[in-house]
Amino acid sequence: MTFTGFPDEGLVFYEGLEADNSKTYWSRSRSVYEDCVRAPVQALVDELAGEFGPARLFRPHRDVRFSNDRTPYKTHQGAVAHQEGRGAGAWYVQISAEGLRVAGGAWRLESDQVERYRRAVADDVQGPRLRTEVDRLAGAGWTVEGDRLTRVPKGYDVDDARADLLRHRSLHAGRLFPFAEWLHTREALEHVRSAWRELADLNAWLADNVGATTREVRRR
Repeated sequence: MTFTGFPDEGLVFYEGLEADNSKTYWSRSRSVYEDCVRAPVQALVDELAGEFGPARLFRPHRDVRFSNDRTPYKTHQGAVAHQEGRGAGAWYVQISAEGLRVAGGAWRLESDQVERYRRAVADDVQGPRLRTEVDRLAGAGWTVEGDRLTRVPKGYDVDDARADLLRHRSLHAGRLFPFAEWLHTREALEHVRSAWRELADLNAWLADNVGATTREVRRR
């Protein structure tokens, strides 16, 4: 399937789901989700796979086991792409009634990855490399986020110009493209491609310095 844009029906579907997040609404609108949301997202990431790696679409159901919010369905469709053999660092895309969200980086690091990340941030070569890239992304309008400690971990210089980076336990950058007519066209593919390319240096740093975990990770 060739990506031709996100149909308006898919965005309207999510507006309805935000108002009525119920099994009844979902069952009644399931075909709209499949044809106007999931299929276009799959087509989009399939076309980008040659450059950014294969992608996995997230399931539409929420995991409510540990949440006070019992609504059963996500109000967005996301997908994450990885380049094989590069370990940490991924690309993300999400469509919702809000618009198109793109992101990249590492959302979850295991303890061995966190340790390698901190050593690299403290390094006099790799640390400034990351500092430059994070500052560049922030200056270009990206929001840089991630799980972080309230203090710099023990053993690291709290006066370091990279102290804020040392507090991170994960690191990713994202931006939202609000609704625009180009979402309904193939132009959306080029927006995602261009945005993901902007994140290439961040993901390269994570791949070079953090890599894959050596721990056995249980599937969630």
